[in-house]
Amino acid sequence: MSETLFGVTLPPRRGFSVPIQIVEQGGISAWLVEDHSVPVVSLAWAWPGGQANDPAGREGLAGFSAAMLSEGAGPLDNVGFADALRDSGIGLSFSAARDSFEGSLRALSDALPEALRLARLAMAQPRLDASAITRVRARAVLGARQALETPAGIARRAFWESAYPGFPAGRLSTPESLTAITEAEIRAFLAAQLRQGGVLLAASGAITAAGLRAVMAELFTDLPAGAPAATPMLPALAAFGTVKREKAAPQSTLVFGQDGLLPTDPGWEGFQVALRILAGGGFTSRLMRRVREERGLTYGIGAGLDLLFGRGIVIGNVATENAKVGEVWGLIRTAWAEMAADGPTEDELSEAVAFLAGSLPLQFTDSRRTASLLLGLRQTGRAPDWLAGRPARLAALDRAGVAAVARRVLRPDGLVLAVAGEPQGL
Repeated sequence: MSETLFGVTLPPRRGFSVPIQIVEQGGISAWLVEDHSVPVVSLAWAWPGGQANDPAGREGLAGFSAAMLSEGAGPLDNVGFADALRDSGIGLSFSAARDSFEGSLRALSDALPEALRLARLAMAQPRLDASAITRVRARAVLGARQALETPAGIARRAFWESAYPGFPAGRLSTPESLTAITEAEIRAFLAAQLRQGGVLLAASGAITAAGLRAVMAELFTDLPAGAPAATPMLPALAAFGTVKREKAAPQSTLVFGQDGLLPTDPGWEGFQVALRILAGGGFTSRLMRRVREERGLTYGIGAGLDLLFGRGIVIGNVATENAKVGEVWGLIRTAWAEMAADGPTEDELSEAVAFLAGSLPLQFTDSRRTASLLLGLRQTGRAPDWLAGRPARLAALDRAGVAAVARRVLRPDGLVLAVAGEPQGL
């Protein structure tokens, strides 16, 4: 698709793809993008689970456990472990998402053996020293307490609790749940979560397929055999209407959403375009123009697509004066209904497609981002050739097709809202 800049028609953008190799070793498969221009290697890996495996009353256990993996392992206490990483210029981290438990490392090629040694130690021999548990717990409790003291944190919690009652996605950590977690529970969680099987791996940088096979043979070898338990499928978002939480504050925060699409749906690209035009395009989106630029009701508003537990969810947020909440909510619903009814204009379509096509290469600017993005593609069930075909799929979009997917997916009457503050006008 050609673009016009300052009255000059530019040539069509060239297609973009990355050469993904599929590497197999010991029952594990990995995606690799090899690039020897810089002597750096990045790995990203994930198991299903994460916060989905938090027991009731122990919300936050997965995140707590992930944080403890960087607090010393084997013979190294937390200071010794941090010094070993720093001395070799290694980046190593672990995190727990709602439906996955993830690790990543980045190192110079010469330091890769040391990075693998430390990663293996962290996963197989975490120390869980009492002093480190106390420190990590205090940090987590403070974060949970702060989230309960702001309209933004309260609205976010109310949205997820109302959207998925009784399901792991609807449960967030509290100071009480974090305080109740014991060392034995952390050890049991890690033993069940970190396994030789069930892991997805992606790599990028100065490493060959043969080199990656050697890494795969070593990285997880000290972990228990088998795979972690599968995560449950996310149910449809509950049609809870509007939920209010009172919090004395000059502004209210609104968190709104609806069910979305998965990347494997044939309408994925069309829906991405429609959502960018409606709510995800920064200052070019309809919601930003109508709510901020034309009426000055907020500093920012937006919505995007969240993928978790095998489903897609559209979720957005905005903060505004309490007296303006009803007006803002009305503008959101109107914009939603207009996109569902009429789709985009030709100019909006052209801008959104050009942005999405042009921004794709910028997401692969270094090995760490590339490995993370490859892992994300794997986690959402996309095939290795998905990237190569994306420019053509975007270029093939027309106004009628985008309008059709917007009409199919967007549900103005099904939008749900959680608001915290002292809202008026609802």
